[in-house]
Amino acid sequence: MSDAVSRHLPLRNPRRFFIGGEWVVPSSDAVVDVIDSGTEEVFLTVAEAQEADVERAVAAARQAFDAGPWPRMSPQERAVYLNRIADALAARADALADSWTQESGVLRSMSAHTAKGLIGNFRYYAGLADTYAWEEKRTSQTGQPALLVREAVGVVAAIVPWNAPAQLMVQKVAPALIAGCAVIIKASPEAPASPYILAEVCEEIGLPAGVVNVLTADRAVSELLVRHPGVDKVSFTGSTAAGRKIGAICGERVARFTLELGGKSPALILDDYDLGKAAQILARTTPTMTGQVCASLTRIIVSEKRQDEFVDALSAAFGQIRVGDPFDPASQMGPLAIERQRDRVENYIAIGKAEGARLACGGGRPSHLNRGFYIEPTVFAGVDNNSTIAREEIFGPVLSVIPARDEEQAIAIANDSNFGLNASVFTNDAERAYAVGRRLRSGTVGHNGMKLDFSIAFGGFKQSGIGREGGLEGLLPYLESKTMIFENAPLAAQ
Repeated sequence: MSDAVSRHLPLRNPRRFFIGGEWVVPSSDAVVDVIDSGTEEVFLTVAEAQEADVERAVAAARQAFDAGPWPRMSPQERAVYLNRIADALAARADALADSWTQESGVLRSMSAHTAKGLIGNFRYYAGLADTYAWEEKRTSQTGQPALLVREAVGVVAAIVPWNAPAQLMVQKVAPALIAGCAVIIKASPEAPASPYILAEVCEEIGLPAGVVNVLTADRAVSELLVRHPGVDKVSFTGSTAAGRKIGAICGERVARFTLELGGKSPALILDDYDLGKAAQILARTTPTMTGQVCASLTRIIVSEKRQDEFVDALSAAFGQIRVGDPFDPASQMGPLAIERQRDRVENYIAIGKAEGARLACGGGRPSHLNRGFYIEPTVFAGVDNNSTIAREEIFGPVLSVIPARDEEQAIAIANDSNFGLNASVFTNDAERAYAVGRRLRSGTVGHNGMKLDFSIAFGGFKQSGIGREGGLEGLLPYLESKTMIFENAPLAAQ
């Protein structure tokens, strides 16, 4: 293993929770050991929340929202704090990068950009303080002066996954804060470091007490947070199965929710596009986060007559991917985040073979690595779109190549999925990319590759979720609209 970058992670209070602006002693001695995905060794131990800790966090957030200064500040006043958070996160760039690599297996060369993205998100939402229409002058049907006012939704439970914890946490927290919400961040037991770092930052900059609260909990205790009547909105990123349950619970009590869920994203390679070039592009993007990306292009649809040629090119490109220590600059793909995820990926590979798909590349553990949760980048050929590996999200570096008779069938296959998160159209003709892309039932469509942009909006159709994160669209779920109609216009309505 390489020692190019330190694996030491300095957290001040990992055995406590950040609640009400203080580092509080947990209600029990329960802890969670966090495993380094590349070494299989414990590198961090944090407190594990119980029901009493959830109650305390909700009470603190409710106090901050119902009686504290935060929601009564102007957006411009709140923006000052968001910019301070951005500045403080910049000083913790190495810790954020190291923690993401250790927890999730992402390459350190990629995680080095973590702080830059987080800073940009906080600054973007801070900038909306001056540009977003928080109040709009209207006139009622009876001719009376009116205002359309947008106010904070309330207390938000932000439930963060383990694959990209810092980035996905900020996509929830930054817009919630500029809106005036109080937030309870529920960190993943597998990846709690970045929420703890954010908590330290919030303490350092003097964020009003209870506006941001952080605890780590597993599913049973997390469900108590989702069910809690003191939580006005739940923002969840994770599996579709968990999202269905969260949506049902929130529906029972008419709580607001945003769900960013799974994907089984298609890439359509049209007949005018070079197969070798497409293979090289997919070989560059598939190793991203070891395929632990909900928007990863995992169903590759190509014409029947070109399938064999494409599979050969893709297998050759995949065979060149250097799998190794994520801290080693020479590595092109690191390990999966956790042991059970590797078990899951290996099980899907076995299912693919059992159901008749042809294993063209990979499928096992790299022989040169004797520790860490590693898996080879894998290609299946001749995959039936109704097979298990084509229908279910694997969340690993496993691609299914699916043949189609023609362009019409390729579009039909792409849309024949319970998911609709991401897609791509490979063609040299931009007009053709537009025409095909408009027919795809997907939250994002890229041209010639996996192209995502949270500064515009990110989210999915069908079972890939409800709502959007990022950009202006990502602010709206944290706001409620209020109509105010006056007999005589106050200054705000004049």
